[in-house]
Amino acid sequence: MSGKITREHIVEAADKLFYQQGYEHTSFADIGKAVQISRGNFYYHFKTKGEILGAVIEVRLLNTRKMLERWEESAEKPAERIRGFIAILIMNRTKIMQYGCPIGTLCNELAKLDHGAREDANKIFTLFRDWLSRQFAQLGRKAEADALAMHLLARSQGVATLATAFHDEAFIRQEVAQMEAWLDALVK
Repeated sequence: MSGKITREHIVEAADKLFYQQGYEHTSFADIGKAVQISRGNFYYHFKTKGEILGAVIEVRLLNTRKMLERWEESAEKPAERIRGFIAILIMNRTKIMQYGCPIGTLCNELAKLDHGAREDANKIFTLFRDWLSRQFAQLGRKAEADALAMHLLARSQGVATLATAFHDEAFIRQEVAQMEAWLDALVK
């Protein structure tokens, strides 16, 4: 296995474990076991868990940018793009009910730890905020675009948090339907 592939596997495994177990509760040993590499090989790629966290955040930022670009390309109208954002809750409902939102849980954990990477992780939310704000501006809601973006982000995070607490798929579907109705009312 080449060095680049090994590094990518480490980051991929760490990302999954940070999501499922939390950053603080994931050890080098957990990640090494998931990737099945020796401790020496592991340390060749990453010296600290903080370095791995930085790489995980970098990958999440990249993947989020790619997803937002796909939504831009696949939907002509901003309302359709915003629906794509709302639909994340349905598409990822099983994981959300089990682990929460991958962005929200990481940001919350890093904030509690007062971790230096907190601001970097928050950049993922900023990508969504800025993107949603642009969509609302294109809907003709320029003056309130950022407030609408923050409202939708907050609501989706609230849904993810409560879905994790109650493991209630019907709740997710109900909230998604209400967010879509709210969006429909804005478009009219």
